[in-house]
Amino acid sequence: MNSPLFSSLTLPNGSVVPNRIAKAAMEENMAAIGQLPGPAIFELYRAWASGGTGLIITGNVMIDGRALTGPGGIVLDAGTAIEPFIEWSRVARSRGAQAWMQINHPGRQVRANMGEEAWAPSAVALDLGKHSKLFAMPKAMSEAEIAEIITRFADTATAAERAGFTGVEIHAAHGYLISQFLSPLTNRRDDRWGGSLANRVRLLLEVVKAVRTRVSPGFCVAVKLNSADFQRGGFSEDDARQVILWLNELPVDLVELSGGSYESPAMQGATADGRTLAREAYFLEFASKLAAVAKMPLMTTGGIRSMAVAEKVIAGGVAIAGMATALALVPDLPAQWLAGKHPTGDTTPVRWKDKTMAALASMAMVKRRLWALGEGRSNRRAYSPLVSTVLMLARTQRLTRRYRQWRGETRTSRPGFRPLPMR
Repeated sequence: MNSPLFSSLTLPNGSVVPNRIAKAAMEENMAAIGQLPGPAIFELYRAWASGGTGLIITGNVMIDGRALTGPGGIVLDAGTAIEPFIEWSRVARSRGAQAWMQINHPGRQVRANMGEEAWAPSAVALDLGKHSKLFAMPKAMSEAEIAEIITRFADTATAAERAGFTGVEIHAAHGYLISQFLSPLTNRRDDRWGGSLANRVRLLLEVVKAVRTRVSPGFCVAVKLNSADFQRGGFSEDDARQVILWLNELPVDLVELSGGSYESPAMQGATADGRTLAREAYFLEFASKLAAVAKMPLMTTGGIRSMAVAEKVIAGGVAIAGMATALALVPDLPAQWLAGKHPTGDTTPVRWKDKTMAALASMAMVKRRLWALGEGRSNRRAYSPLVSTVLMLARTQRLTRRYRQWRGETRTSRPGFRPLPMR
């Protein structure tokens, strides 16, 4: 197959990605008991490893057991048992792909019913209209808490390398904690962590430096960054360009460009500021512009479903085309493309009037597909948005009860663990 998608890519640290297609991160929320990777995760990643992607990036791995994006999230911190992660990396790398762990802290994007105190740069609540109360009211972080977060990112990256992963991706997009520091809408601090963009980017740069100091030179360090928040007054395209220029001065091996947050889910093709995104490769226009100033390779993710569009991404000066939903629907999409076939990972849009619930339903249908793959069921089928949403909400309730039980046990079983008060 004479396609640029199947050429290798040498990263700044000398490691090689065998082709230009990445399985981008999705929030699986499929942890086993103890918030660890288990059989379902192994089976899911076995499907992706067999599917022909050159780079596999895990879904969110949380750096702090008190702060999860969802109750089924996987946690890796300095005190976590490493053996399940060794198996996870082994499965993900079994067919030659690079396997990177996406590491994250959700900040204020934490569900209230999980019973934890939410940290954020400033005490600015999530605005989802009538659904806002589903999320915890955040508290502004102290200097000591910011220092702890930096250490936790480095701890998790170090553990990921010990487990056999070939890199980490620091999540600084989608409205999670580092993204909250970057945005003037959520960062209203008047100290060295807020105000100017040079201050708001400080947390990201300090995390990158801390991680890079703790891992080996051949271990990849990547950053996931919003091309924009797609909210009026938020993190802008010009801001993203300047952040790329600062990251140019650090040993960063790749930057993935996405966009949006819970309030403006541009990563699902919807925006809060009224801008219309492309039907596929939502952020390609932004990524192509930023590729002109980036010293490191760029990757873009968002709505890529067909081989023609993936090739357009590479032709636009972006090094890697990332796919998430498409590879949930068709895990072996790259292998089929390499064999000369041209299937697509198309989805059926949910057009409910309540945009928040529509986004939730879209997510729920993808999650049902991930659950099926985790059980070894690869046959694709159509899912009802309503039924999928009901099933996901019921599953989330069960996982929340299990998570809260685990948190209670963690307080007494792990010396040195620093718990926050339950509400």
